[in-house]
Parts: sequence; C-alpha cells; structure tokens
Amino acid sequence: MKTSILLPLLLLTGITYATEPTIESHTSSLARGQHIFRYDTFGSEKFWGDQLKLHDAIKGSKNGGVGPGLSPKAALGAGLKVDINELPRSIQQAIKNGKVDLDDPSTTVVLLSYDAVVGVKGYFKGGQLKSVGINCALCHSTVDNSFAPGLGTRLDGWPNRDLNVGAVVSMAPNLKPIVDALGVDEESVKTILASWGPGRYDAELNQDGKAFRPDGKTGATVLPPAFGLAGVNLHTYNGWGSVPYWNAYVAVTQMHGQGNFFDPRLNNPAKYPLAVKNGTWNVKSENDMVSAKLNDLHFYQISLRAPKAPAGSYDVTMAKRGQALFNGKAQCMTCHVPPLYTEPGYNMHTGAEIGIDNFQAKRSPDEKYRTTPLKGLFVREKGGFYHDGRFADYRAVINHYDNVKKLDLSESEKLDLEQFLKSL
Repeated sequence: MKTSILLPLLLLTGITYATEPTIESHTSSLARGQHIFRYDTFGSEKFWGDQLKLHDAIKGSKNGGVGPGLSPKAALGAGLKVDINELPRSIQQAIKNGKVDLDDPSTTVVLLSYDAVVGVKGYFKGGQLKSVGINCALCHSTVDNSFAPGLGTRLDGWPNRDLNVGAVVSMAPNLKPIVDALGVDEESVKTILASWGPGRYDAELNQDGKAFRPDGKTGATVLPPAFGLAGVNLHTYNGWGSVPYWNAYVAVTQMHGQGNFFDPRLNNPAKYPLAVKNGTWNVKSENDMVSAKLNDLHFYQISLRAPKAPAGSYDVTMAKRGQALFNGKAQCMTCHVPPLYTEPGYNMHTGAEIGIDNFQAKRSPDEKYRTTPLKGLFVREKGGFYHDGRFADYRAVINHYDNVKKLDLSESEKLDLEQFLKSL
C-alpha cells in the first residue's frame, strides 16, 4: 500500500496524530529545555505558515496547497531529516518494506503530523495541515542515519550541514514579507537564498542587508554546533553576546517567533540600516512566547557535550605527537586553550591577527572574531572550517597558520597535528 492513500487511511483506521507534550508534563529544567529545543516554535507559525504559506508549498495542489508539493525524497534532498523514533512501528515497518511512497507529498504531511520532521512542526485542524513553524532543531540537530540516509535517531546540537535553508525558504508561495524587509525585489531575494547552499545561513542579512562579500561570495556562514557550550561565553563566530542573548536574537529576529528582543547597538542606521528601518533592534510582542523559555533552553544546550571522535577515525600515536605540537611549536594553544579549546573571558581577534579579512567580523557589534571551540571538530568537516567554510579541510587550516605565523612545520609535523585535530 502506497502512502498516496496513507493519509486518509490513518484517519479512517483511527490512528491519531501525535500531539505535542505539554510543558507542564515535564519535571525538570533539562527536560523542558529539550522539549523547547526540539518542538517549540515560539509562535513562528504566524510567519512561516500564516504569512509565507510554506505549508501550502509542502502539501502541493493535490492536497489543497499549491505547486507540486514537497515529497519526502525532495525534503531529504534539501537536507531535512526524519526522527524515526517519532513514528509508530507500523509506519517504520511500512517504510522498510517499501510500502510508503516517498515521492508523494502527502507522506510528508503524515511525517509532520507525528513531529517526525526535525525542526519543522505542522499545525493541523480536522486532519488538514493548516500551518507550519520552525524550532531550534531545524539547524542545530541532525540524525544518525541508523534507519536510512536522513532517517534515524536525533543528534541534538549537531549542525545540519546538509540543510539547504535557502532552498526551503524559496519554496514559500509568498515571499513578500522577506522582499519588504530586505527592500529588494523577489528575484533578488531568490538569488540571495540560492547563494547560501547546504549548511549555511545568514543571521545578519535582515539587519545590515549585506548579502554578499566584496569578492561576490555569499555573506552566509556555515551552521555552528549547539553542543560543547558549557563554559563558553560567546555563541557565534563574531561575538554578539552570550548564549541566551543569541537564543533570543534568533528566536525573535530570525525564526520570527513571538517575543521580545532589545539591542540598542543595532539602532545604528549607518551600520544596520534594515534593523532601524524594520525595528528589529527593539521588538515587543503582546504575547511573549520566548523570554520565559530562555533559561531552560540554555540549560539544555549547555548539557549537550561535544561528541567524541569515533574510534579508528584517527591515529592515536600520531595524535599524541600532534597534541604536543598543538601546545607548543604550532602555537594553537595560544588561543584554543584546553580543555574548552577557546579563550576564557572576552578575548577576541581582528582579521589581521588570524590572517583573514574582516568582512564577517565587521558585521557584528564587536567587529572581531571569537576563538571557536574545537571539541567535536570532526562533526564540522562537511562544508569546511572557519565561519564561512573557507578552509576545505584540516590541512588547509594548518597550512594557513604555518604561513601566517611562520611556523616552519615539517610535513610529518603537519600530519601529526592533523591527527590531533581529528581526535578532538
């Protein structure tokens, strides 16, 4: 049986749609924080659903929406993930047996009804998809592919470097709210979104309007992890503020949740013309669905430890020699201080200090770069290293600093240092 008839079958057979567990049912801040991270949209469905009509593009014309719809295959192709543990065993087995039509957008609707699409929450009425919102897990969770590629158990805190945010947003039938906010035409909006590519997002675009770097490349940065943040003061590549600050910034100004956000640093027409024009530096909501959740969300995030590098993924003996180099001749420990492998306090760097340009740094109020924590570095190989993925692999980073700092590392030393970085 194909899922072209799965949706009505579920209704007829009495299988009910999963409902989101209430916050009151949780007994600890950790559990509440996990729930917020995974399921809470902060009311963002008013933007993604009510305004952009993204749910109509997901459903497709055959299911009461518009266009061809978003099939599970297409969704996986755009980097969206499926938490297989949210689905009943019967549906899991049907997928395994090839009895579920993964080319049918109605199957995606069923997956949404079970909260199985990581980061996207569907809102239903009378069995019909009426709206969608997004949550933190959209960009900062993936799955382990244990069931099939793109389907498996959640890995919270892992950046989804497969997710093509721009492609997903471009599906929306009504891009006018984004067009109006950026002050450009729809074709330009689609060009900007298409420039991001998988695993990238521009969280400053709606503040400064700088979609592209001077060299013509996208101004978007690679998605960072949300694990290993305990003891880390600054959440982003170029400062901005603490982890709770950035959670509020993203929830209100990026996810378009219903909440309060205030940062007078953005009230600067020369540097942040769009923030001033659109009032995103000082957002007040009659129904604040963000502020009260920041404590629990932060608590859960700092509980997410960086994953350990898989056994066999690096040479242990070489890594030990590489560690000595890291702490000595290679001068890495000067900034990447163990055990957090970032700098304590508020020490930041200009582009000149680390041998790169200042474009991304200048977009932040701090106008400098934070020293990125290195734990779980292997998770971030896809898409490249540094804020914009400019260094394709470990060796590219090593060669960069060997040149900038005149380290005179030998080939064997570079190999050892690479193995240590892989071990973190």
